[in-house]
Amino acid sequence: MTNAVIECILSRSAAKYYDAAATLSDDQIGELVRIGTTAPTSFHLQNWRFIAVRTAEAKARLHPIAWHQPAITEAAVTFIVCGQLADSSVIPARLAPLVEAGIMPAKMVPDWEIPARDLYMAYPQRQRDEAVRSGTFGAAAMIYAAVSLGLGSTPMIGFDAEAVAREFALAADEVPVMLLSVGAVRSGNAPQKPRRPVADVLEFA
Repeated sequence: MTNAVIECILSRSAAKYYDAAATLSDDQIGELVRIGTTAPTSFHLQNWRFIAVRTAEAKARLHPIAWHQPAITEAAVTFIVCGQLADSSVIPARLAPLVEAGIMPAKMVPDWEIPARDLYMAYPQRQRDEAVRSGTFGAAAMIYAAVSLGLGSTPMIGFDAEAVAREFALAADEVPVMLLSVGAVRSGNAPQKPRRPVADVLEFA
């Protein structure tokens, strides 16, 4: 028997048709991001940022550099999901709330920061890989949260990354991981597509 969470996952499909007249409030958009930021990140880096493109002016700026995809203008909001290059120097500040809450002893903080420094500092590709991983985890949580709220979503990689970074003033350490449109849907959207059999993708070792 499936539960509500599993049902959301199994019923999700990328939305193609949105109700362009429907909007989301600041609180609704903020709640989606709050849920997204509960996703896991390496060493609790929380290395992400979300730009909520929802005004007509901002959508008009994003639309041509996102391959003119209809979801950009029709969905209530399109998030530019930004992953930040893994930077071990932020770990003490990111762990401070855990120490204050009594979840982690202060003496343990270097036990996280030092191995993270060894893992990332001299390896730009690892820094970028972690940015993409974190942004993807956050976006996935938002996708399933949207389903649970009766909303559709469309993750997109069809965009000019350099143009998006320039137009929306991304920092030098930020990678535009994906675009994620979210909004109320209208009729015509397809159900989830059939997937490859588990036997084709699962190996026991």
